[in-house]
Amino acid sequence: MKYRNVGKSGLKVSEIAVGSWMTALNGSKEQETAKEVIKLAFDKGINFFDCADAYSGGEAEKFLGSVLKDYPRSSYVVSSKVFFPTGKGANDWGLSRKHIIENVDRSLKNLGMDYIDLYYCHRFDPTTPMEETLRTLSDLVFQGKILYYGVSEEWGAARLEKAEAIIEKYNLSPLTVIQPQYNMIDRYIEHEIMDVCKEHGIGITPFSPLAQGLLTGKYKKGEAYPEGSRATHQADKQINKLLTDENLDKVEKLGKIAGDLGTNMSVLALAWILTKPCISSVITGASKASQLENNIAASELSLPQDAIAEIEKILDFRRFERHVG
Repeated sequence: MKYRNVGKSGLKVSEIAVGSWMTALNGSKEQETAKEVIKLAFDKGINFFDCADAYSGGEAEKFLGSVLKDYPRSSYVVSSKVFFPTGKGANDWGLSRKHIIENVDRSLKNLGMDYIDLYYCHRFDPTTPMEETLRTLSDLVFQGKILYYGVSEEWGAARLEKAEAIIEKYNLSPLTVIQPQYNMIDRYIEHEIMDVCKEHGIGITPFSPLAQGLLTGKYKKGEAYPEGSRATHQADKQINKLLTDENLDKVEKLGKIAGDLGTNMSVLALAWILTKPCISSVITGASKASQLENNIAASELSLPQDAIAEIEKILDFRRFERHVG
């Protein structure tokens, strides 16, 4: 496993991280499988585990903490997030000082830890002044409850620039990381956000690197969805919206490149993200050991330039630029 710094900070994380968003905790069998995946990840060199207070209503934090307690605290990096409701009260959500302070203590209790390495704003809160949010997060860094903080994709380039101005004006602890959705199909951060992160030394830890499963190659044009796949049961149907003929044609062509390189579509998709120097770590999901092993292989694959050029030709991505005259 290879490691990268998170932005310009000294914190080093594994190129592949394990996320808890889709971790199934419905029964003892599912919990045992999830426990095996986390332990295998640690044994394989993964040191970054992503979680959030909103995942499974706090149960994901409790579960992750119960597994990681068997390892030295210095040997792994844990992230969590704040924004979504944790109760029915008017202040039980958002990015106010009150909710952040109360919520970080809740997450620390759930995790059974003294500090959280990376603490993200899960969404942007238009009802709270940005200065209030940033001052609170900076205070938590100085208190040692969190070591670094970051934000989500919804902050956008303009908000990131505004945040940097506030941080500089009041000499606050720096904004270290952003967690956006990013993959071969969804590259919107390349329009503006990626440049802002490069300029300010902000690390990027993307989620949904396989586009809800589209980039695994298991969905084929003209064929029924695989039994048990996300497209057959996901409530919000995010994956189904991605399963267009255009996208499936791209995946088929990309799959041929993967085959020529002696790998599979999932590994190719993850390795492609890792060709971007500003990426600190890719947050992946794994419901079984074989999926984790496959994800880890991406850290070991170095894509040749001719393959990258062919990939870009297939993806046909055009960065937004407006020209006048």
